[in-house]
Amino acid sequence: MLVSINTDHHIQGGERHIAYFSEFIKETLSRFSTYITRIDVHVSDENGPKEGKDGIKCVIEAKLESLNPVVITNFADTPELAIKGAVDRLKGSLDSVVGRLKEH
Repeated sequence: MLVSINTDHHIQGGERHIAYFSEFIKETLSRFSTYITRIDVHVSDENGPKEGKDGIKCVIEAKLESLNPVVITNFADTPELAIKGAVDRLKGSLDSVVGRLKEH
């Protein structure tokens, strides 16, 4: 499973953060690895330099083998919370998609 993490210029994300979250995503979604070909993560600060609640947006797109992609958007106060929340929501969506596949 290939994981690509992209941030806008307002997000402080160095290589260590990207490596940590890539591993976190791979581990959290490992049971879906036979279905997922690629995960694209986009993290942006919706408020720019201004402060605000839930100003960090994380969009995760999971590209699935022979299926439509699953896209999740999550807002939080920090990039870490935005990513973790989006991954949790993605996991729930993938449970539904894979569950429907197994029924057929």
